[in-house]
Amino acid sequence: MIRDLLCMTAPVREGFDIPCHEIGPKSSQPAVALVAGLHGDEINGIFILSRLADFLNSVEAGKYPDLRLVKRVLIIPAVNVLGVNLRTRTWPFDKSDINRMFPGSTTGETTQRIAYAVLEATKRAKYRIDIHTASADFEEIPQVRLYGPTEAERETARQLGLQAIMERSLSPVFTTTMMYSWKVWPGQSFVLRVGQAGTVQLDHCQRVFRAMVSFMGRIGVLEGVQLAVEDEEPCCFDKESAFRVFAEKAGTFVSDSKVGRWVRAGQELGYIYDSFGGTVIEKVVAPVAGLLTGIRRHPLLFEGDLILRVNRKG
Repeated sequence: MIRDLLCMTAPVREGFDIPCHEIGPKSSQPAVALVAGLHGDEINGIFILSRLADFLNSVEAGKYPDLRLVKRVLIIPAVNVLGVNLRTRTWPFDKSDINRMFPGSTTGETTQRIAYAVLEATKRAKYRIDIHTASADFEEIPQVRLYGPTEAERETARQLGLQAIMERSLSPVFTTTMMYSWKVWPGQSFVLRVGQAGTVQLDHCQRVFRAMVSFMGRIGVLEGVQLAVEDEEPCCFDKESAFRVFAEKAGTFVSDSKVGRWVRAGQELGYIYDSFGGTVIEKVVAPVAGLLTGIRRHPLLFEGDLILRVNRKG
């Protein structure tokens, strides 16, 4: 069932809604809550969750006779609906970041009221997943992000079926994010980062879609799922495992390297060209042997810009 999570009014146009899907057996709280589109330019997550909602609704309608949804799932494909329509990251009216407005308020500004409604709908779920992307300039491997995780969250992260798990401490600075507000409540909380902003990267989206379906099978939410054997075990990385390469010179960066590849120390991964002369002014090489977890996709570089990140296996 699709319903409006929140209905908002605007000063000189018709109102707008934030839709959500409630799918599966009636229950007081969802077993799984999935959220995307807190930032309006993060299209991968919106596409993944809209497709997942369509799939689970089809399961409910009996279109997949071998599958049965036995626990309730809540899906909010796009929180920042106006940002999505205007192709902006922030809330268009005041340029505020909705993911800096939690836990929100029923009497505050528009984005605070949105944050409050999203938190109220999701906070009691046993499993909570927030999908983001990197920036429009940078592509990241589909990954699970853990913040100050419990042992149960570490174990569940492996069941999410993505190639990389990145563990970080829970920052005392970003106390107004949805993740920080989720962590106050019982249950398990995860961030997925998938690709880059401003586009749909179909390979990444399909991989995460399949991972979400398999995950629901593993945790007993979706019965009848044929669980495939993963190509490789997920690798867990802490912050110290990341090695970054920054541009020593400005120019045009060109690379056909794909994220998710294992690379050798010193392996050439791209080139910086003189933007007018066309000559190679710098070879970009892997700083260590490891997994290429992120790479710049916008070709124009200033000196000091981040070009790529390799995570070394411990």
